[in-house]
Amino acid sequence: MRRPLLAALIFGTLAQAQVVIPFWHTAGPPGNAVVEEAIRSFNQSQRTYRIEARYVGDYREAGVKLLAALRSGGAPVLFHGELSFLPRLAQEGAAIPLDPYLNGLPKDLYPEMLRATQVKGKTFGLPLGLSVPALYYNKDAFRAKGLKPPRTWAEVEEAAGKLTSRTAKGLVVATDIWSFNAIVMSLGGSLVRDGLPAFTSKEVVEALEMLHRMVQKGHAQARNLAEAQFAVADFLRTKAFMGLGPTTALPVVLAQTSLPFQVGMAPVPRREGGAVPLSGAALAVLRGASPEQSRGAVAFWLHFLEPKRQAEWVRTTWYLPLRKEAERELGDFLKDPERQAVFAQAELGRPWSQDPEMVVWYGFLEEALERSLKQGVRPQLALEEAQKKAMAVERR
Repeated sequence: MRRPLLAALIFGTLAQAQVVIPFWHTAGPPGNAVVEEAIRSFNQSQRTYRIEARYVGDYREAGVKLLAALRSGGAPVLFHGELSFLPRLAQEGAAIPLDPYLNGLPKDLYPEMLRATQVKGKTFGLPLGLSVPALYYNKDAFRAKGLKPPRTWAEVEEAAGKLTSRTAKGLVVATDIWSFNAIVMSLGGSLVRDGLPAFTSKEVVEALEMLHRMVQKGHAQARNLAEAQFAVADFLRTKAFMGLGPTTALPVVLAQTSLPFQVGMAPVPRREGGAVPLSGAALAVLRGASPEQSRGAVAFWLHFLEPKRQAEWVRTTWYLPLRKEAERELGDFLKDPERQAVFAQAELGRPWSQDPEMVVWYGFLEEALERSLKQGVRPQLALEEAQKKAMAVERR
């Protein structure tokens, strides 16, 4: 009886010695299977750390829950959240810099990917899934009209007009900040300048005027955030034939339904000097974490970045590969011409928001987008009102 008792005591001692890392994540299907496998294999591969994971909803739901937990207690050590949320966590001291724990990173890690999670030169996050936008289009409808994928925004407008019919629109437009910002960045603009809102800048006004024009002509259907599911349905039910979304959007749809038509994807039209947003999610280690927990969080991230797992993550979710070695594991995945062209935008990618204040301001901008695109308010006027509200908050 002594040997089983001794083994139990040793096992119990080892379990007590493990560094526990509570982890809130936002990975839904189809990527959740890869994340859950990584957690299981990490916990089984070593005895120093143990990840205790909990799914907390999508990006916005998770952000609300985390803010509540930071105020009342009960926040996790490790948080998987939307990239634009990271600067706010850093500014308020809710996330800790991880640079002291980043020695010995893989040499094939793309440096721009890691820079996407830096705030004022310090690394406050670990990139988990980064994507670029794509212009999705109905190949069957384009073929029937003799159209080619648009390469400029003028061609998008032209195609939207030709595709519009009595029962369908050429384009579905989302009034969320990410979609709008992708257009602004493609024109060479920015929603923030010198740490202040720039909602009335030339490119921002130009972007909204273009969308407003298409909606007013009846060539585009505007959908707000509450109608996001309808925006997807418009495209799937051939009520609209083009739409802007991240590369990760199509795998989610394909995991849930079969499509009655061929979906094409093209790079976002871009003016010379324009850029595309790197968006997605990162891991943040929150205040109160011990040095051991911080080291464990980095160790888990490096485990997730192992080339074969990273390749499976990319194939499943269509996030960008974070390591060159992962590309060699992807086989023919990136040889598809359309996918290759869209993924190549990563060379022009930059974080879509590294300004902490954007989390406070973006509601005013989304309100302006809805007022203009759904209520017909002139773009300049709607944006001036949003700028005024954002500046009023900034002066407090």
